[in-house]
Amino acid sequence: MTDETQAQPELTQSQDGAPLDPQFFSVVNEFLELTNRQSQQQGLKRISMASLYATARFNSHVYLANAGSTAATDRTKFLDYMTTLYRRMLNEHLDGLGAERGIDVGESELAADYAAMAAEQAKAAQDSAQS
Repeated sequence: MTDETQAQPELTQSQDGAPLDPQFFSVVNEFLELTNRQSQQQGLKRISMASLYATARFNSHVYLANAGSTAATDRTKFLDYMTTLYRRMLNEHLDGLGAERGIDVGESELAADYAAMAAEQAKAAQDSAQS
């Protein structure tokens, strides 16, 4: 099994644009080390499903702990937010791991976002060079 704990993360900012604390990636790596060990005994598919199940359970707990009396009215917004976030993360990791491993994973749903980021970086570099 390939050790994915050392893969360079694509996600470097929180949803509000603030840089993620390096401890975030330590937690991710610790979680991946656990799932890699478990998958050697239980198999990839079982641990994948167990991870998804546990994540859904934990995120439901966090939502209910924070939503309070608006849990019922905000349920659909929460579900939409979480599924959109998860889809984006899957796209980022498919793109990154596919490129790292030389595997064609098809066109990314984030291609327009990547192009916009590249244009912003090019403009920032150009502005910096002119200063």
